[in-house]
Amino acid sequence: MRTQVRVLAGVLLTASLALAGCGESGGDSKKSSYADAPTAAPGAGRGAAEDGKSARRSPRLAPSVIRTASLEVEVRDVPGALAKARRVTEDAGGYVGEESTERDDDGSERTRVVLRVPAERYEEVLGSLQGTGKLLRRTARAQDVTDQVVDVDSRIKSERASVERVRKLMDRADKLTDVVALEGELSSREADLEALLAQQASLKDRTGLATITLSLAGRGAHPGAGDGTPGFLDALSGGWHAFLTMLRWIALVVGAVLPFAALLALLVFLWRRVVRPRLPRRPAQTPVPGPLPQARPVSEDGAPVSGEHK
Repeated sequence: MRTQVRVLAGVLLTASLALAGCGESGGDSKKSSYADAPTAAPGAGRGAAEDGKSARRSPRLAPSVIRTASLEVEVRDVPGALAKARRVTEDAGGYVGEESTERDDDGSERTRVVLRVPAERYEEVLGSLQGTGKLLRRTARAQDVTDQVVDVDSRIKSERASVERVRKLMDRADKLTDVVALEGELSSREADLEALLAQQASLKDRTGLATITLSLAGRGAHPGAGDGTPGFLDALSGGWHAFLTMLRWIALVVGAVLPFAALLALLVFLWRRVVRPRLPRRPAQTPVPGPLPQARPVSEDGAPVSGEHK
C-alpha cells in the first residue's frame, strides 16, 4: 500500500514539473515575441492617434444649401405657359406654392407663380422654365447653411439629453417642492426643444426644396420704344380716376358725418315736440295806453291859433 502511494506521489510530482516547464517556455516565447516586435516611433504613434481622433471628431458632411431663383419670361400664351410650368414642376416631384394673376387695362395678362422643386432637380426645372418664352430677367442665389444645420442638430441632441436627465430626476424625487421645481424646469426645456425642432424642420424644407419665382407676361405687356409722353386719352383717364377718387372721399366723409347728423336731428325734434311744449310760459305784457293827443285849434285860413288869441 505504501509502495502504491509513493508511486502515485512520484507521478503527480513529475506531472507538475512538466507543466511548470511548459509555462516558462510559453512565457519566454511571449517575451521573445514582444522583444522581436518592431518598436514604433513615439511621434508617429502620436500623429496616428491624432489623425484618428480628428477623423472621428469631424466627419465630412454633405453641404446644406438654400437655392432660390427668379425668372421673368415673355410668352405668347400665358395660360399655356403656366400649364407647362405646373407640369414640369409636378414631374420633378415639386408643387405650386403660390399663384397670382392680373390683367392690365389694355388686356395684357401677367401671372406670378412660386414653385417648390427638389434641390437635385433644380437646374433641370430652371432650364425648362427658361425655354417657355423670351427670357427678360433671371436672378439666382445659393446660401450655404451647413454650419447652421450642424449647430441646430447638436443643440437638439443636447436638449434631448437634458430633458431625459430632468425626467430621471423627477422619477427619484420624493418631496413635493422638488417635483414642482422639476416640472417647471422640464416644461422650459421641452419648449426649447420644440423650438429647435421647428427650426430644424424649416431648414430641412428650405434646403430640400428649391424656390423658383416665375413671372409670365404676355406679348405687349411691356412698354415699347416710344418716348413715353402721355397723350389726351392718358390725361382723360387720369382725370376720370381723380374724379372717382374725389367722389369716393366725399362718400366716406358723408358716411362718417351721417350718424352725428341723425343724432342732432333727433335731439332737435325732441326739443320742439316734447320738451319745449311742457315748459311754463311767461304771461304776455299788455302795453298801458297813454293820454290821447289833443287837436290844436286852427283859424279859418288853416293857420294854428296860439294860446294868446284864445
